[in-house]
Amino acid sequence: MLQIFNIDFNFIKNEVVCYVKNFNSEGSIFGNGDRNVIKLFELEGKIINIKSFKIPNLINKIAYKYFRKSKAKRSFEYATILLKKGIGTPQPIAYFENFNSLGLRDSYYVSEHLEANLTFRELVEVPDFPDHDVILRQFVKFTFDLHEKGIEFLDHSPGNTLIKKEANGNYSFYLVDLNRMNFHEVMDFDRRMKNFRRLTPKKEMIAVMSNEYAKYYQESEPLIFEKMWQATTQFQEDFAKKRRLKKKLKFWKS
Repeated sequence: MLQIFNIDFNFIKNEVVCYVKNFNSEGSIFGNGDRNVIKLFELEGKIINIKSFKIPNLINKIAYKYFRKSKAKRSFEYATILLKKGIGTPQPIAYFENFNSLGLRDSYYVSEHLEANLTFRELVEVPDFPDHDVILRQFVKFTFDLHEKGIEFLDHSPGNTLIKKEANGNYSFYLVDLNRMNFHEVMDFDRRMKNFRRLTPKKEMIAVMSNEYAKYYQESEPLIFEKMWQATTQFQEDFAKKRRLKKKLKFWKS
């Protein structure tokens, strides 16, 4: 099995290798594990987060061996890039890739586990969440900073930003589920607005988000709201169509 470590964590290399080898029988499951499985392990007084990616289909097995970077490798590399750019994400420790004659079999991404107070999802589902407006506006500034640094987080969705309240009362934001990103010299207006499309279907939240984004960007608030809301509604429509199609396919299969 190929194993690549962040040099800052070489001192725990043997223990991490052991955790990965015994992943199926040890550790505590974290989250629902619908597609990928995340487990937590205690080490040196810290909690280590190990994500086991779903075994790919035959086409992707071959693709990940010869043509594309695996999700584990991308997660590790993108985390390293984010930290260099001053963007929060749990510290990357290592990634592992297990190949057989066909291609990639299984892979793992290892990082420090970060305990958060909430994710963006709480802001969507709990309108009266404490500090709701403050957190939402600080999150928009965080996203603006991503865009200014040319970072297009393709999975910018409610569960993929961890939020921590700091001692000074401000909030810090940390990206997770990192394997889908693009990096640009400059992000244009349409791409920036489209990047908000997965976050919330609530028009009142889009109004606040567009108001805050307009404080930092050269376009007018009405235009920012229009483009942000347009991207959001298009995403919601496409998502609903996919759900209806899946239900039809399940019906015919049954």
